[in-house]
Amino acid sequence: MSTTMKEIEFQSVSYDQWQQEAVKALKGKPFESLFTKTIENITLQPLYTQDSLIEKLGDQLESQVSTIRSLTKSSGFDVAQQIVGTDEASFFANIDESLARGNQMITINSPASFEWTEQVLGQLVPYLSENSFKITIQSSEDVLLSVFDKIDETQRENVNGYIVAPVAVELPAYPNVRTFAANTITHHNNGANVVQELAIALAQASQMATEADDFKAFEEKFFVQFAVDTQFFLEIAKIRAFKVLWKAFASAFGNEASAVPVVVETSVRSFSKYDVYVNLLRAGNEAFSAAIGGADVITVHPHDCLTAISEQSVRIARNVSLVTKEESLVLNVLDPSGGSYFIESLTADYVKEAWALFLEIEKAGGLSAYGIDSKIEEVYATRIGQVETRKHSLIGTNIYANPTDEISTDENAQFAAVKRIAIPFEDLRENFAQTGLKSAILTFGQLKNYKPRADFVQGFFATAGVVAHQTEGFQTIEEAKAWLDTAAYDYVVVAATDDDTKALIPALLEGKKASIVLDAAGKYKEEQDAWLEAGLNGFIFAGQNIVTKLNDVVMSVKGVQQ
Repeated sequence: MSTTMKEIEFQSVSYDQWQQEAVKALKGKPFESLFTKTIENITLQPLYTQDSLIEKLGDQLESQVSTIRSLTKSSGFDVAQQIVGTDEASFFANIDESLARGNQMITINSPASFEWTEQVLGQLVPYLSENSFKITIQSSEDVLLSVFDKIDETQRENVNGYIVAPVAVELPAYPNVRTFAANTITHHNNGANVVQELAIALAQASQMATEADDFKAFEEKFFVQFAVDTQFFLEIAKIRAFKVLWKAFASAFGNEASAVPVVVETSVRSFSKYDVYVNLLRAGNEAFSAAIGGADVITVHPHDCLTAISEQSVRIARNVSLVTKEESLVLNVLDPSGGSYFIESLTADYVKEAWALFLEIEKAGGLSAYGIDSKIEEVYATRIGQVETRKHSLIGTNIYANPTDEISTDENAQFAAVKRIAIPFEDLRENFAQTGLKSAILTFGQLKNYKPRADFVQGFFATAGVVAHQTEGFQTIEEAKAWLDTAAYDYVVVAATDDDTKALIPALLEGKKASIVLDAAGKYKEEQDAWLEAGLNGFIFAGQNIVTKLNDVVMSVKGVQQ
């Protein structure tokens, strides 16, 4: 007798049962090895269950979910492709092109490659009168702001948009233009973590709300702007957490919260000038997490925005938003991540930690008095350390790098100050390119034995833009010594099994030419001191700081050449 899937019941498994099976699979490793820490020092568990979530949040779970859904401004998001142009003619042509191809919000960054003359501002007026917009200005004296003086008074009430400025600007004649922005992007670009970003947003809002005569009037002109990074689930939780925090924030001012817009742009701090098409994947990942998290406005930066964007890259970036909005169907669901045990737990963690940090900032007297910049610098240093040791993967840069990749020499001023985590590797490549250092990998034994280490070393070299010459596996120590004696290379790494390496290194060091810097692939704690004393330069191994190691190699080679 056949049965259907509807008739099958799966036996429920408790957390303890799952844990017992996991311990077996770990084969001696501690169960705690399955737990990981985020950069905010929040512990991510290997399994989240309904029981554990209810135990953690209790009645707060239902409140958290309902708060997020009630404080979501809209069921979808507006596509806000940034408009650029080499001159005013191309700028306006690009506005027309973007609107015709799905852009819904004219997005302008005030510093432009042309001057905001009276003629240009006059030409911009009908666009801002008829379309929603997001304008980023440098100060309250920015010449671009004068465009609002040119819009007909009878149309001003219907003008809709956002203005991002260091200090909120007053446009009383424009009730639907939001000018009070909690803008965390600069802090994000300096390396801030999620908890810091959320607390900063609240601190900025607190300063504006305190100065306002009426909280609800302030709230109607307020919005928050985040950059969304590649940590997919963490960024979803960040946007959701802000909505819970906003309810608590409004309550602290004696008001019931209303939904405020969440404006986001894709982060470029994980972008690299090398293997730039990987940036496209990063931006797609970021945009999708923003949509799931409940963003109201999304700007996707082109994959080549660090250097010089092209017409094609702009179109691809815009289509990332359009595919997410129109083809993924994710927006057919209100709060699509709601109810996920993992996301709900992470959201609650962010709410708790960010609110506590916000209170610390308030108690200290504000962001400057608290010293937020130095705290962010510490987080940035941690990020750099994780990338340089491959604890955090940056595809195409610190792992799976293309050593023959070349970059444009152009520099986009808009993103020049961003503390990107790829910069140390870009500098490393430049350093190696300038030295012209010749590298080789000396392999020994059978291919299947030395290949894993040789491949690791090649990947290590690739991060510096180097393709090292690799020998065929030598079968005797005499052959390896003979090759090294005549090798025309500055730097050689021995790649072999532990046993073969232990036999090779002492022999190779005997009579080694002083002009060759020699390293061994692997860790050899017992032999390390003796080998270094005998003339070995050092070691290459997993978990090592790649940038420090390879820059040291350059210095070692320069040292023997002098």
